[in-house]
Formats: sequence, C-alpha cells, structure tokens
Amino acid sequence: MLAGLDPEQRAVATALSGPVCVLAGAGTGKTRAITHRIAYGVRSGVMQPQRVLAVTFTARAAGEMRGRLRELGADGVQARTFHSAALRQLQYFWPRVVGGELPRLLERKVQLVAEAAGRCRLRLERTELRDLTSEIEWAKVTQTVPEDYPAAARKAGREAPRDPAEIRQVYKVYEEIKRDRGVIDFEDVLLLAVGVLEDRAEVADQVRAQYQHFVVDEYQDVSPLQQRLLDLWLGPRSSLCVVGDASQTIYSFTGATPSYLLDFRTKHPDATVVKLVRDYRSTPQVVHLANGLLSQARGQAARHRLELVSQREPGPDPAYTEYPDEPAEAEGTAKRIQALLASGVRASEIAVLFRTNGQSAVYEQALADLGIAYQLRGAERFFERPEVREAGMLLRGAARGSSDPLLDGAPETLAGQVRAVLSTRGFAAQPPAGSGAVRERWESLAALVRLAEEFEAARHAANLPADLAVYVTELDARAAAQHAPAVEGVTLASLHSAKGLEWDAVFLVGLTEGMMPITYAKTDEQVEEERRLLYVGVTRARAHLTLSWALSRSPGGRGGRQPSRFLDGLRPGGTGARGSRGAGAGAAAAAGGGSARRAKAPLKCRVCGRVLTEAVERKLRRCEGCPSNLDEGLYERLREWRGEQARTQSLPAYCVFTDATLIAIAEDAPASVAELSGIAGVGQAKLDKYGDAVLSLCRGESLTDTPPEPHEESGDIQDVWDESDTAENSPEK
Repeated sequence: MLAGLDPEQRAVATALSGPVCVLAGAGTGKTRAITHRIAYGVRSGVMQPQRVLAVTFTARAAGEMRGRLRELGADGVQARTFHSAALRQLQYFWPRVVGGELPRLLERKVQLVAEAAGRCRLRLERTELRDLTSEIEWAKVTQTVPEDYPAAARKAGREAPRDPAEIRQVYKVYEEIKRDRGVIDFEDVLLLAVGVLEDRAEVADQVRAQYQHFVVDEYQDVSPLQQRLLDLWLGPRSSLCVVGDASQTIYSFTGATPSYLLDFRTKHPDATVVKLVRDYRSTPQVVHLANGLLSQARGQAARHRLELVSQREPGPDPAYTEYPDEPAEAEGTAKRIQALLASGVRASEIAVLFRTNGQSAVYEQALADLGIAYQLRGAERFFERPEVREAGMLLRGAARGSSDPLLDGAPETLAGQVRAVLSTRGFAAQPPAGSGAVRERWESLAALVRLAEEFEAARHAANLPADLAVYVTELDARAAAQHAPAVEGVTLASLHSAKGLEWDAVFLVGLTEGMMPITYAKTDEQVEEERRLLYVGVTRARAHLTLSWALSRSPGGRGGRQPSRFLDGLRPGGTGARGSRGAGAGAAAAAGGGSARRAKAPLKCRVCGRVLTEAVERKLRRCEGCPSNLDEGLYERLREWRGEQARTQSLPAYCVFTDATLIAIAEDAPASVAELSGIAGVGQAKLDKYGDAVLSLCRGESLTDTPPEPHEESGDIQDVWDESDTAENSPEK
C-alpha cells in the first residue's frame, strides 16, 4: 500500500491518528496521498470503511476519489461533496425530527429571485438577476441574514450589483416566497443540516457514531457555513485530515476563506503537518515560473506559500508573446495550437485559459477558422449563451420587415442596423464599468456587432447584398457548424473553471492590466487573489506554456495596453518596473509569436496603395471600396465545388476555403500553382489537396475527380490551414 509513495506522501499515509494537516502544492499528488492514507487505514484495521467520510467540492473530484479508493480495496468509504453529504443526512433524519418528506430542492433559484424582485417593484435584466442571485448565495454561505446584508457587504468590501438596501429587501422577500411554497435552495441544505445537528443532540450523536474519521480536500475553499457543519460532524473528536494549498485560494467571492487552513495548527496544536512540494505534473521551467510568480506575493497566504520542486525532465521554456491586437493574439494562439497538433500533441491535451468567459468568442472563431475542434468548459458555447440566443431572436424579427420599430432611425448599413437592434438589450459603444455578468453580456453582443461589420465588408467586396435577412441566415449556419460533434477538441475555459485540471499545453491569454488583475480588483487582497488565479493557470501546464497579451483591442487601435504587472521581473527583457513593457516585439518574435508580423512591411492595397488594416481587406489585398474584378461565374463555381467538398468530407465549408479566399481566387483567376499559392488562405496543405481542382475551375474546365475521402483521424483536420494562410479573422468560421 505504501510502495511507490515518496517520503512526504508516505508520511501522510501513515499519519492515522489525531488531526493531520497536509499542505499540498499543485501537482504534488495530494489525491494519491490521501486516498492511500484512507486505504492504508482500512487495510491496517485502524479505520472501518463505513466510518470514513471524505468530502470535497465537486462531484467530479468526489467520483475520482471513490474510483481510486475502490482500486485500493477500500470499498464502502463515503466520498461526497459537502452538499451531497448534508442532503443525504437531511433526507434520512427529516421524517423523524420534523415530519413528512424533506421540502423540494430548487434546481435554479433565479426564477424565485426574479419574482422577489418583482414584488419589490424592481425591474432587472437577466444579467442583473444572475449577479443578485450570486450575492444572495454569498450572504447565505457567510451566514448573513437579510437584515445584516448591507453592513456585511460593506465590511467585506463587496461591490454589490444593486443598492445594498434593495438587495436586502429582495433577499428577504425571496426567503419568504420559499417558506410559503415549502421549497429549499442549495444553501438551505447546509443551513438545515447545521440546524438539525445543533438542535437535536440525538441526531448529532448518531451522525458521529456513523462517521468517526473525516478527510477534507481543497480545505482552502471552505466557507464559514461549511466549517460550521464540519465542526458539528466532528464533535469533540480529533480524527480529521485536511488537505489544501493557500496559494490556490481563488473563490473568496463565494465566501471561501483560507483562514481555516492557515490557522489549523492554532486550533489543533498537536496536529501533524506534512508539506508536499515534489511536483510531478510540470517541467522545471513551468515550476520555476510558478515559484517566481508567488515570490512576489503579499499577505497571509503568501507567507505560507510552498516552494515547488519539479520531478520531471526539463522541457521548453515558457513563451511570452506580445501581439498588436486581440484578433492577432487569437490567430497567433490558434496557429501555435495547430503546430502542436502537427507535432503530435492531442487536441484534448491543449487548453486556452482566459480571465472571463466573455473573452472566448474570438478564440472560438480563430480555432474554427483553422478547422480545429474545441470544447468550451465552464460556460455555454457562444451561440448557446442566453444573450446571444435572445439577440438572434430580435434580429430575426427585425429582418422580417423594415417597419420593425427596432430599426427606427437606424443607419442603412447592416452593422448599423445590428447595433440599433442590440442597443435595446444593453449594447453600447463603450463597455460597461465593473464586473460580472453585465460585462460578459456586453462582450457577447459586441462580438455579434463585429461579426456584422466583417460580414458586410465581405459581401460588398463580392458585390453581394448585405441585409439583416442574409446576416441572420449566416448566424444560423454558424450556429449549426458549432454544434457539430467533435471527438477531440481544444479546451477553452476560464481560469476559475480550470481549477483541478491539467493539460500538456496551456495558453494563458489576455494578460493585460485591467484583465489580469481584473479592473474591479481594488483592494490588496483582491489583487493578490488575482495573482493566485494566474498561479493556478500556470500550474495547469505539464510542459508547454505560453503567456500572451495584446496592446490594443482592435486592429489599428492605439496600443496603449500594458502587460500584467504579475509578469514583471519574470518575462525575458522585463525590468520589473511598472510601465515598462520589457519583452516587446523582438522578444515575442524570438518566442515564435504572431507579433513578429509587425516587423514586416505594411500590406498595401493593390489598387490605391493605402495601407490595409482590416482583416477582409488584407485577405483581398485591396480596400473594400476599391473596384473589384470579381469573376462572378467563377465565384459561383468555386462555391458549388466547395459545398460538395464539405458534404463529402463532413466538414464545415469554411474548413475547405473561407468566402474571402474564394473571392480572392475569383478576382485573381490564377493560372498556375505559383499564382494560386500567392493568395492568402492557400497554403501548401491546401495546394496539395485542392490545387488541381481549383486551377481547373479557373480554366473553366469541368471536374470529374472524386473528392478526397473523409479524414479518419481527428488530427488530420488540422491540414485545412497552414502557416501561409495570413488571413486575420476571416468573416466566416
């Protein structure tokens, strides 16, 4: 049972009596250590499996723990989340101590919060409802009653989504509605369990007789309410093992606090304390960066940080890449991912991590443009987000007729009409201040506006109409393409939802001031939590780690952004002083990043000579207003041929060639392989696969060749794009 454990892990496994505190750094095998401790206790006769309760914070982690315990011969041990364990106890004891069945558990409380807000005569947007619901959840896990909410929120330094007095009233009415209807919410499960154990001594005695040994994973994330329940479970006994890492405390906004972990020895002076610092996950290069990041930290958690020691062979150095704008950052990231896929790294072993879910859209598009499958974790896919679905309904309604009131006074351009429609749902030219769902909603709507701008430019370049009806059809087609099943996919996730996961390659993107740390991190402790969040992101990587930032939001924008202060003194060329960019274009180029393109000569319009900045213009190599020599017949033949290729290979059409590339081909009508290869979007892989057919179409010949067979391996789909494709955010995925 102890074979294969390192000395520190073995110390954990053999510490079977009294309170035990395990301080476990990222990747140090904490789950292995605590499951072997439980199994060793069971096999040695110290613990009976039915008398052990292991609690953690996610159903996934609990399931993983149960599986490992079964493999180690410790069947019968209960491994559950706090809520699952509390709910099971309530369901058992409720009929006896209260009578009848346990009240129905609400799956989603937002509907009742909306009703409570209505009774308080408050009209709230969906995003405001979500933020207010989160605030009520925070109040309940910190054991704050409605009357005390304003003072508690002020003391905690929270930025309330509404006036605290209004939240207090909504919170109060929400609780009244629940009582009237005989339902409970997720937080009530813990509150009621605490109440039953405190009020009924015989129940507490029975629970303590059932469970005599407790193990708590991710102890730095416990809330005051969870700690209160744990104390009641434990009673006067001391058979408690807690495992955690204060440097991974990233959920304080939900009420979690590392103080219980850090003060464990104060509460239990006789506790055995074991530190796990041997990192089996990450290479020395990744571990060195993680240690350096925490070496600059301040505060209570920083004083207890663990210095990790990598146990792996050396790997590549982390790459630091500066890009001129966000689309270039997304495109450069996607191309690096493509290179990793070509080198043999599986798509499921690659992740792109960002600070907010609103940042995902540009990366979804960049990956889709390259035909790379992806999966979105911890958030809805872009076209499944509520605000996007609602926007689609409004745009469809407006497209049915020009008399729609949403279009009153709107410009005649497609982008102008889309802005007018979305402005009724909160879209404005400037992003909202603050944080949370309101900002994420704005980011989603802004992505639809940018999409309309690019789509309109491409349609005009092809002398095709660009109205709302055509745009809505395009949106529907894109949504359908995103829903295509994918066996392998690159993970797109927020840093918070990446906790507990790991990948061979991790891309940490958008690392600018205002995003990391986030703009609403005002206090020193809030800023330090942002640093810990970045630390969590860094330690998700096993071998390949890329950190990037963009100097401006949009192409051609003023590059006034600064890279995150957390990178000062860590990235090559950095001086450590705020305001210094340190590694600039040269460093990024040395790292193989996309910003090296800025050193190239500017791309100019082949008609008027103006420097081109827009994505579609750069692809077409001319201004959208300059004359087009499009061969419409050739363009239609190319579209028909592309559709047949896509159907045969079960691929979205954009994976064969984008519309912008087809327009460029139809304008140039290349007569040779050399001329075709000079068109943006036609790289060597596509030349090999489609070159002969495209040139035949350009010569006006009919095609008799059988289209290529569908790809058998998911990795082969990456061949649809290669480094010679210089398109920047082409207008279709």
